[in-house]
Amino acid sequence: MDDKRRTFMSKKMSYALRHNPEKYGLVLAHDGSVSIGEFLRAMNAMHHFAPPLTESDIQEIMANAEKQRFAIEDGRIRALYGHSIQQRIEHPSLLPPAVLYHGTSHKALPSIMKEGLLPMGRQYVHLSADVETAHQVGRRRDQMPVILQIDAESAAEDGVKFYLGNDKVWLADRIPPKYLKEM
Repeated sequence: MDDKRRTFMSKKMSYALRHNPEKYGLVLAHDGSVSIGEFLRAMNAMHHFAPPLTESDIQEIMANAEKQRFAIEDGRIRALYGHSIQQRIEHPSLLPPAVLYHGTSHKALPSIMKEGLLPMGRQYVHLSADVETAHQVGRRRDQMPVILQIDAESAAEDGVKFYLGNDKVWLADRIPPKYLKEM
């Protein structure tokens, strides 16, 4: 599969699993998963892929992706993070690394320092495990993003819940401003 087709299919998969499963006739489980067979039927019916999308195509998309966005476990597929659907996707709470990071725009900084990090249109606040990832994320909205350092250890000790998105993405419901420091 060429890069263009792989990117196109990955975007369609993200849309179906993160943002609008109803459009595809999919009902996600509490963890955001759906059977791989049901997912393939829905994707192929909606998009009339030629050739049709297969499980091995999905495995190839996952293997060649820059970011780990999806997981297949026990015959089910799910998006790991980035959900904007109303249904709350449940993740097990985990102890985070001592420090996490968040890249943001200069424009958003005053509000963040006053209100903290909020999920906005998503279910969770997205945090990065390293500065490089935070910088890449922040560049989506600002060419020279502000990088915030999160005292995740203190936040967790004070009851803030953290969830693992993937090896580079951590999730939280909200991060109060007292745990944020501009780098």
